[in-house]
Amino acid sequence: MSPAPDERDRIRAAMDRILAGTPERSNGALTIVALAIEADVPRNALTQRHTDLKNEFYERVKARGGTSDVETRLRKKIVVLKQTIANKNKEVTQLQADLQGFLAENTRLTLENQELRDVLSGSAANVTPLRPVAGR
Repeated sequence: MSPAPDERDRIRAAMDRILAGTPERSNGALTIVALAIEADVPRNALTQRHTDLKNEFYERVKARGGTSDVETRLRKKIVVLKQTIANKNKEVTQLQADLQGFLAENTRLTLENQELRDVLSGSAANVTPLRPVAGR
């Protein structure tokens, strides 16, 4: 499908409206999606056919000193994700500490269980318990 003859003109006019803060069709976001909606062209018109206009749009957004809505949203998401990672790292550290305690307790209970089995079986244990065993 060939582009409409006025497609580039519509894109430039849409650029001007968005950057002036007077969008007619889109939400006015500083994004290629909003530009495509504003110009009434498919998004791929900017990403494939008119990449020079897409680059010009980004340059004009950058030149006016503002960050695009997408960048702002992504930066906020990065902050949230970094906090999530920090919380998860703290949780992992706590779980690792808990694991060491559980392993030590498991070892103690295993040894105590073996002592009790030896006492119940009546055979002489190779290890003499240091604490008195109940029932003896």
